[in-house]
Amino acid sequence: MPLDTTHDIAGMIDAALEWWRGAGVDCDFADAPTDWLAANRAPERPSAPARALAPQIEPNTPPPTIGGNRADWPATLADFETWWLTEPSLVPPGLRRVPPAGPSGAALMVLVAQPEAEDEDRLLSGRSGKLLDAILAATGHDRSGTYIASALPARIALPDWADLGQKGLADILARHVALVAPQRLVIFGKSDVSTLLDHALPQKAAGLRAFNHEEGSIPAIDTYDLETLLLKPGLKSGLWDRWLDWTGKQKL
Repeated sequence: MPLDTTHDIAGMIDAALEWWRGAGVDCDFADAPTDWLAANRAPERPSAPARALAPQIEPNTPPPTIGGNRADWPATLADFETWWLTEPSLVPPGLRRVPPAGPSGAALMVLVAQPEAEDEDRLLSGRSGKLLDAILAATGHDRSGTYIASALPARIALPDWADLGQKGLADILARHVALVAPQRLVIFGKSDVSTLLDHALPQKAAGLRAFNHEEGSIPAIDTYDLETLLLKPGLKSGLWDRWLDWTGKQKL
C-alpha cells in the first residue's frame, strides 16, 4: 500500500504524545524490572553454607528447695532455733524474723502460720496473742509451759502454702515438731498451715487427730487461725467442743 504523504507523520506523533501527556502518562513502562542501582552496588560475597542449629536442651535442674541440704539440718532444738533465724532460704532477705519460744517436751505446742505484724522479739504479741493467752488459760495452760512456734520465721504477704510445702517447708516443720517433742499439738490455720501439712502427712490435715513426724506421732488438732477467731467469735465454741472431745474432758 503506498505511503500517504499528504499527512504530517511527525506532527501526528507529536500530537499523540501530547495527548498521552495530557492524560498523565509521561513515563515509559516495561514488564521486566530494571535494577537502576546495580552499577553503584558492591559485589556480593558468596554466602557461607547454612549450618543446622543444634537443639537447645535445658538442663534437668531440680526445683529450688527450702532449708538447703537436709543432711545439714540441725539435730537439736537449740541449734534449730538459731538456724531458724539465720537460714537464708526460709524467707526473702530483709524481713524481721521472730523466734519460737517454750520448753522442749512441752505439754502443749501451739503452731500458727506466721508472726503477727506487731511481733518483734516475741511471737503473738498483738491481738491474736491476747486471744491465745485466753484460750490457754481456759484449757489450763499458760505461755511458760507452752511451746509457741510459726510455720514461717517472718511474716510475708500472701504465701503460697502448697508451693512452700512442695519445696520442703512441710518437712522442716515436721523436723521442728520432732525436736520439740510436745505431748500435744494445736494448729491454728485451717486454710494455710493445714494446706502445708498435706504434703508432709499421710492423712489429710483437715480433721487432723495426730501429727506424724520423724520420731513418731503425737495427738494434734487443727482449727481456724487466731485472726479468724477474733473476727468470728462464734467459732470459738466449736474449738472448745473439739478441745474437750480431744482431751477427754467433760463440758462444764
